[in-house]
Amino acid sequence: MFSYFPDNYVWNLSVDIAIESGAQIGEIEEMCAPLRDAAKRGADAGTAAFMASWVAMADKLDALAHEDAALGRNFSAGTKLHRAALYYQTAERMQAHGAPSRMAVFEKGQDAFRRAILLGRDNLERMEIPYEGGIIPGYFMGATHGEGERPTLVFVNGLDSSKEMLVWTRLGAELARRGVSTLHIDQPGTGEALRAHGLVAVPDSERWASKVFDYLETRPDVDEDRIGIMGLSLGGYYAPRAAAFEPRFALCAVWGANHDWGAVQHARLKREGENPVPHYWEHVRWVWGAADMDSFMEIADKVTLDGILDRIKVPFLVTHGENDRQIPLAYAQRTYDQLVNSPKREFKIFDKRTGGVEHVSLDNMSYGRDFIADWVAETFGERTA
Repeated sequence: MFSYFPDNYVWNLSVDIAIESGAQIGEIEEMCAPLRDAAKRGADAGTAAFMASWVAMADKLDALAHEDAALGRNFSAGTKLHRAALYYQTAERMQAHGAPSRMAVFEKGQDAFRRAILLGRDNLERMEIPYEGGIIPGYFMGATHGEGERPTLVFVNGLDSSKEMLVWTRLGAELARRGVSTLHIDQPGTGEALRAHGLVAVPDSERWASKVFDYLETRPDVDEDRIGIMGLSLGGYYAPRAAAFEPRFALCAVWGANHDWGAVQHARLKREGENPVPHYWEHVRWVWGAADMDSFMEIADKVTLDGILDRIKVPFLVTHGENDRQIPLAYAQRTYDQLVNSPKREFKIFDKRTGGVEHVSLDNMSYGRDFIADWVAETFGERTA
């Protein structure tokens, strides 16, 4: 894992996410060089300085994109706006709930991304699925191979990611050329659904996953018999839980298993394992709508796959990084072991030879991206070459 800041896993994680999502290394250096001293004070201190540095770069790219667009150079403008959106999101993601300017930066990131896909003519269609007084927003990426109704994968966030970050993994792009469409969503508790619509996370993820499936059934370009679901990080809980209680899903995959997230929270209280974001306990209470730690831990204890995976009777792929410092590899083994009724279950550990050994392969997403895309395409009966 690329470690720009010594002994600060949380800040390095954000930097690595940005690099794997399309950041330019020279821009990373320009943004991070002024932050070296701040990073030494720990994960939580100095996040305001982090935001200021990253937002300054994003603002510059936004201005340069305006200059490109004024000259009719829309593709170049779109490329710059994607990076601007990435840097805005990275800055916002690092802040404590309620931090000054957080929502303003979030809105800048949303605006930059939408202009990026418009000017760049990206293969992305914005979707808004009504859900419990708000919306589940998403971006649909259509298959670029094959005709008619296509198999489709619902791609689900983790604790602190977003639909835009899912797009930037480029898994959807790899699936598209294999003949599979992808719907990248901000489910309740994540991204725009949480920030703009106040939709908090729930343990029974089938509540919202069924609504997403209902929507996909209405699309003439989707094969309703070949709709799968996949999650990364905490999505490694949400997706299997949804597949267990929503039998219409035709397959399930996880990029980083998350079998017993409640147990992980008890371990983190004892300072075991790494956190994904600064201001961690404030963040998780916000995500789950918990007023205090007691109510949060009561919710967290329900976030486990024990006792439900035998309900899954469709193909299932479990992947995990050998050196995952957030979710121990043993939890991935438990998920695989309990999939006793899956007709096609596979367990893939990304190791030193392949790369992708960290949480959700954030040291090197390329191998995981290719492996998962091939497995999904093969399982749906689509091409891999």
